[in-house]
Amino acid sequence: MPLKRLLTRPWLKIPVFALCLVPVLLLGLRALRQDLGANPVEFITHATGDWTLRFLAITLAVSPLRRLLRLPELIRFRRMLGLFAFFYGCLHFTTYLWLDKFFDFREMGKDVLKRPFITAGFVAFIAMAPLAVTSTAGWIRRLGGKRWQRLHRLIYLSAIAGVVHYYWLVKSDVRKPLLYGAIVLVLLGERAIAAFRKSSAGPAGRTIPPPPAEARRLRNDPS
Repeated sequence: MPLKRLLTRPWLKIPVFALCLVPVLLLGLRALRQDLGANPVEFITHATGDWTLRFLAITLAVSPLRRLLRLPELIRFRRMLGLFAFFYGCLHFTTYLWLDKFFDFREMGKDVLKRPFITAGFVAFIAMAPLAVTSTAGWIRRLGGKRWQRLHRLIYLSAIAGVVHYYWLVKSDVRKPLLYGAIVLVLLGERAIAAFRKSSAGPAGRTIPPPPAEARRLRNDPS
């Protein structure tokens, strides 16, 4: 199948990586042109926050698409997409830390404790950090496949907290956070259904262990 062969090509990660950089490059171009609107800090904050949620949703979509389209090769891109979610999350957090609070950690602490949407955003960001740190093959070996998979389910918490953060932030026009919430709900629902079907199949539904190449792909998939 041509698509399957294409997805296994080592060079394909290069254009995918470049494509993931497009949002930040466009944001930088707008900054150079001084085209960030009346409130540049707010524009950057919203843009990086949106892309964090988008990449979280795209990362969560890899496993359902892999099952639906029967393309296990898609798992090759999941780690990269998850790291880009963390990258845009770092940009979002840095904008708040630097351009909004000017590294006033005491004021930030007050925000986290007193403003619920900041608390939710902080939870979403903190939940992503161990996923980024342990994204390497070395950490998979250190933790073991099962423990690594359990740890990487923190992405569910991060996505949910990110949606809550956005919903509480906008206050009035909640269409975008509701859209993100619906997408995350569908993706998590698909996982729940897949897990239920697997557990209800019982011993009779167990299959022959996958070949080594497929097993390595599955170890990189926390779903």
